[in-house]
Amino acid sequence: MKHIILGTAGHVDHGKTSLIKALTNIDTDRLKEEKERGITIELGFAPLVLPDGQKIGIVDVPGHEKFVKNMVAGAGGIDLVALVIAADEGVMPQTREHLEICELLGIKKGLVALTKTDMVDKEWLALVQEDVRGFLKGTFLEASPIVPLSSVTGTGLPEFLQALGEVISTLEERTDSGLFRLPVDRVFTMKGFGTVVTGTLASGKIRVGDTVTIMPSGAQAKIRGIQVHNETSEVAQAGQRTAINLQGIDRATIERGFVLTCPSTFEASNRLEVSIKYLARAGKKLKNRALVRFHTGTSETISRIILPDREEIEPGEETYAQLIPATPVVAMSGDRFVIRSYSPVTTVGGGEIIDPLATKRRKTSAPGETEKLHRGTGEEKTDIILDRAGLDGISSLSLAIRTGLPPGKQERLLEKMLSEKRALLIDRDERRVVSSRAYRDFQDRVLSEISAYHSKYPLKEGISREELRTTLGDFIDPKLFSKAMKDLGDEGKVVAAKENVRIEGHAVNLKEDEVQLREEITGIYQNAALTPPSTKEIMEKFSGKRKAVVDILSFMLSTNVLIKLNEDMYFHREALDRLREDYRKLLMKDGKASPATFKDMTGLSRKFIIPLMEYFDKTKLTIRVENHRMLRERTT
Repeated sequence: MKHIILGTAGHVDHGKTSLIKALTNIDTDRLKEEKERGITIELGFAPLVLPDGQKIGIVDVPGHEKFVKNMVAGAGGIDLVALVIAADEGVMPQTREHLEICELLGIKKGLVALTKTDMVDKEWLALVQEDVRGFLKGTFLEASPIVPLSSVTGTGLPEFLQALGEVISTLEERTDSGLFRLPVDRVFTMKGFGTVVTGTLASGKIRVGDTVTIMPSGAQAKIRGIQVHNETSEVAQAGQRTAINLQGIDRATIERGFVLTCPSTFEASNRLEVSIKYLARAGKKLKNRALVRFHTGTSETISRIILPDREEIEPGEETYAQLIPATPVVAMSGDRFVIRSYSPVTTVGGGEIIDPLATKRRKTSAPGETEKLHRGTGEEKTDIILDRAGLDGISSLSLAIRTGLPPGKQERLLEKMLSEKRALLIDRDERRVVSSRAYRDFQDRVLSEISAYHSKYPLKEGISREELRTTLGDFIDPKLFSKAMKDLGDEGKVVAAKENVRIEGHAVNLKEDEVQLREEITGIYQNAALTPPSTKEIMEKFSGKRKAVVDILSFMLSTNVLIKLNEDMYFHREALDRLREDYRKLLMKDGKASPATFKDMTGLSRKFIIPLMEYFDKTKLTIRVENHRMLRERTT
């Protein structure tokens, strides 16, 4: 069975609330001020059972111009509208504005209730009907039923219900993304229950006991109870009027405009890309960077409109723009919105959200990119969002939110792109992917950075992996970096040796003066054997060639001619190899060694003994047992 929400619309005092009461016996004006003033100020709700037994929800909206923002909050979740026009007054300013809002929100079906017929004669009623039909020409209600009725006498109510049932039968099934989202339109506290929120469930479903995230604050709460159309239920589904009792959350932390979601699904947005229709009756041009009142779901926030390719929009024009809300909003691609002017406050336009998590438009954006994202195929939309996600990548779920595709369809499309190597899976657990184009560009950057390092340090074998990753940017995901290095290695483009990486085919070629300097330094370390000079002494000896000495020492370390024990102590490899063998023989003979026996064997001072014994521990020849060293192979 379809879950249907009927919304009212129309000018103040045209009988919207009276019609609902006549149909349901429920007075949706619950506030004291509403009773006193005789007008609807806040949203009201009532269930209605149709003659065929189907139960639908009704949202009653304020008609007064001061409360149009409340009307918009209620209109966002409706499936069809009952445009209420009083027969004694006909079409009025809010009749026009409410109908425009319904059109901007993408409502396609409805009917007209011509109320207060008990206050006019037949001739006047015929004139009003003709006038209303002319007013509706060119709108989505052009061919809809116009039902004359009186909420006072009951005349026409059966005909209204019959017409309503016929319109409902033509409604298409509500598109459901499957991602739970409840825009909050009321928050209150019930004694003995705590915090209760209500709204029209936009998509997905939720059960008692589930945990929800309250966006944009990010707070979490558990669902203690659910009511659907004022009846207790274990589950609520898309399209139903729902009241949810939340456990463990204070009423003061939630307000209208917040959204209940499943944990780790939606993100709050600070920039949205939109398709906008600027109403012809707006009168004046809409300037770039103008402030507007942005309504989507049940939220309202001041936003700045950004026109990337122009300075203004003419009345009656449609174009693409970006909106920067003053407070974050939660939305999905395909959501509708309304904008109202900052001052004086009146509805001036609206449209559709294309990318709810947009970034600042790049000058290099491909021509027609936004158009494809708006009207393109699922593959085109996915391709664009993947590119926009860049090296951060994006999860399959976030892709669905930004393309507007149902998660199942999005996942199947993503699998196809992965198999065709148009996208790469970076994190299997998170289902996070990156576009092949962004990945190839990243690999090119990696090769470019390594080549630049070779040019800057020609005497070094390569760059360390950690230095390379830092140079590329700390924001680079370690999994992405590791995959890129592995793939470049598999493709034969880079060679990894220990912790260093170099371009395939790179080799250090010493110049004649560098060869001579290397031989001199080599001779010094060979002659010094186990009592080498400090690096500071080497620098002083070649004081006029400090940079060249640093490069040569680095080269000799990378080629294992020299072995580094610490920052100031390098040994020639041959000297250490000889010592290693002598040390091994001593340990085989005595079973263990101490600094004293090491000194007897070498004749060295403590300055060299301790670093050397620690070096042999580190290189797995020995293991320390209390104050002695033993051969590691014997202990294992």
